Amino acid sequence: MCRIRLRKNGPYVIDSGEVEIVDWNGVPYAIGRRPVALCRCGASATKPFCDGTHSKEGFQAEEAAVPESPDEPVA
Repeated sequence: MCRIRLRKNGPYVIDSGEVEIVDWNGVPYAIGRRPVALCRCGASATKPFCDGTHSKEGFQAEEAAVPESPDEPVA
C-alpha cells in the first residue's frame, strides 16, 4: 500500500518506498531521499519536490479530510 500524508500547510509526503514519480512525458524523476515530499504550495525551486518554501511564503492549505455523513451513500 502507498500512503500519502498531507502535512498541515506543507507538502504531500509519500511514505512508501515503492513509488516512482514521472513527468508528463513519462520520464522519471530521480528521488534522492525518503520519504518523498511533494510541493503543493507551488513556490518550490525544486518542483515537484518540496524545498520548504511553503513556510517562508506562509502557505495556508484549505483542504482537510471531512468525515462522510451517515446519510450519504458510499460510491
